[in-house]
Amino acid sequence: MMAAILESIARQATSPDVLDNILYADTNLAIWERGPIPQVDALLEGTCADVRFSGSLIQIDDRLRLELSHAGFPDHPAKYALIEDVADLAKRFGAILGLEQVELRLERVTTNSCRKFHADYVSARLITTYVGRGTNWLDARDAQRVARGEEPACIRSLNTGDVGIFKGKLSTDFPVIHRSPPIGGTGETRLLLVLNPPSGGRSTRL
Repeated sequence: MMAAILESIARQATSPDVLDNILYADTNLAIWERGPIPQVDALLEGTCADVRFSGSLIQIDDRLRLELSHAGFPDHPAKYALIEDVADLAKRFGAILGLEQVELRLERVTTNSCRKFHADYVSARLITTYVGRGTNWLDARDAQRVARGEEPACIRSLNTGDVGIFKGKLSTDFPVIHRSPPIGGTGETRLLLVLNPPSGGRSTRL
């Protein structure tokens, strides 16, 4: 099992269908390589607040519109593109894992949030960065180096707009080790989306 994990911890492709691979035992990370949504950085010009809620996938579009308005996201065409994309990702995540609800977090990040390499205490988590640098992650060999207190040989990263589904501690003995990119003091801002299964972090399919 360890040899299989070492060889195929991540599967990457330019088609969204690659995300379905997270259901395979030997796949701990599935990455949909896609481009960023145009003009989304314009949404960060104001003082919008973070958005956090748990909700039904059936009503996710309406809930997003309401929550983004309450959070102060400006009335810009990119906001509606963002709503459409987040709702699509939430429904896709739910379909893959057999979920009817998701926990959603859309946040503006300017600090070294989650700067240490770690694994999440969930069955799986979807992450995408709409603005700024993407999440750093390690392959299995570098994860083992970090566990031994050594420096990783290669820190890999999602690109802006890439979508990753990361397996966590509740579904495997080999969860993906990752961190937020260190941006503290650089003046950079990230717009980060995180989707989890509802409270308890479990999926019926993993």
